Amino acid sequence: MTTPIREKMIAQVAAQRDALRARDPLDLARRCGVEFRDGAFYIPFYGELYRVTFPALEAFVAANGKPCGLNRTAMFLYYLQTADGAAAKNTWVAFRDFPGGMFYHQAYQGYSGDRLAKAIDNRINVFERAAKQLGGMKLDIGDAAFAFEALPRVRVAAVYYVGDEDFPASANVLFDGAADHYLPVDALAGVGSALVDRLTATESKDDQE
Repeated sequence: MTTPIREKMIAQVAAQRDALRARDPLDLARRCGVEFRDGAFYIPFYGELYRVTFPALEAFVAANGKPCGLNRTAMFLYYLQTADGAAAKNTWVAFRDFPGGMFYHQAYQGYSGDRLAKAIDNRINVFERAAKQLGGMKLDIGDAAFAFEALPRVRVAAVYYVGDEDFPASANVLFDGAADHYLPVDALAGVGSALVDRLTATESKDDQE
């Protein structure tokens, strides 16, 4: 059954494809910092390589050819459509500080930083191990923090603060200040949530071993 929200997203993806087909794929690849060859863009997302065909603009996992779902496909199309080649600002910015971010901030914090803090539950060694397994680069922020390249030129940071008897543990998922040159704010929210998915999945797996 197709819901109104899904119908809206299907229409949005169709419009994105129409707009992108009118553009030069080599220029799109240059702006994103990705490879374009044999009629496809090759885009790494948190270290996993995806293939987005052109002009069909359908997305697949590069390793096995599995088609991507609607949300993942929309994210790649947003990325191709928005990227302008801007250099990293090397400053970490809260989601709420991007244009339009304040409106979604509370919900975003709930499924990103708050979810990470609850899953880690003061076990800072677990957070550090999970971050390193995902290729995170250590940062000097909070009690523990790591930076990740979500997409080429889109950097994300997970910052953890240990709790005590007065204050609970907390976490934030931040972005390089140039991130909105590559994705609109609603797509950035999905990128931040995807990082927490990976960090907590790694943590859960470690607990079972």
